[in-house]
Order: sequence, then structure tokens, then C-alpha cells
Amino acid sequence: MAGPVDPQRLAWLLEHRAAALEFYAAQFCRCAEDVVQEAVIELAALRERPQDDLAWLYGVVRHKALSAARGEHRRKRREERSAEDRTECFAGLAEQTAEAQLIVTALESLPDAQREIVVAHLWGGLTFEQIGPLLGVSGSTAHRQYQAALATIRKRLNVPCRESP
Repeated sequence: MAGPVDPQRLAWLLEHRAAALEFYAAQFCRCAEDVVQEAVIELAALRERPQDDLAWLYGVVRHKALSAARGEHRRKRREERSAEDRTECFAGLAEQTAEAQLIVTALESLPDAQREIVVAHLWGGLTFEQIGPLLGVSGSTAHRQYQAALATIRKRLNVPCRESP
């Protein structure tokens, strides 16, 4: 029996992973900070610590963010407002230099699953074995999708592939 999550571990997760979790949630909804906060509270309330608490957090954040997005969509439809540009998901990520804007545009152009894998891996630090179950695929499929996404980004940015050493 592992017991509940240690308070020091929760503090570490908040300090070192909250920003990446918020960025991950921002792909789906506009209330990313709230979603992450709710997920951390849920983790703290567990009687037994999950085997991989970081992957567990990503799963809960994804679920909550998707649920929040559905709520946002219903609210928008009820209020008959037009959908906002997807670029809001990436607002404030990097300085708005020309190069940063090109990268954001390249990320936005990826299929949703590929973008999610790139963000979870590069910004979230998740392994492909952790990402796979989030998307309902194997770790190797997640890795292949990641490679395809990078190839697409390189092509869009006209950046040649690096030679292997």
C-alpha cells in the first residue's frame, strides 16, 4: 500500500509541472489553470497514490479539459457567439517574435492528436509510453505520430532534418 500522495510530492508537482499541465490543458479549453488546480486537488484527495502520479495528472487534466471544452461549446452555442481563433490556446507561450509566431502557426497546423503529442512530450516531459494511453494508442504509435509531426513542422519551417551522429 502506497498511501496518499506525500505533500512534498504535491508541492514539487505544482512547482515543476503546473505550467506544462496548463499548457497541455489550454489545447482543449480556456480555463486551463482551473482544470489543473482541480486535478491536483483530486490527486491530493486520493487515499492511494497512483503508480505514475504525473501520467495520472495528465489523464485527469485531459479529461477535465475536454469536459470543460464541451461546457464552453454548449455555452457558446446557447449564447450564439462565434468561435474564437485557436491561436488563443497558444497565447503567451513565447515572445511574439516572428520566429515564435512561425512555430505557433506550425503547431496549430498539425492534426489535433499530433499537436497534443508534441506538447505533452516537449513541454510536459511525458514519455511516449505515458502519452499513448492518453490518446488510446500504444507508445510506439505515439512516437510515430510525434516523428510525423516533427517532419511536418520541419517542412513548414523549411528546416532540414539533422544528420544522425
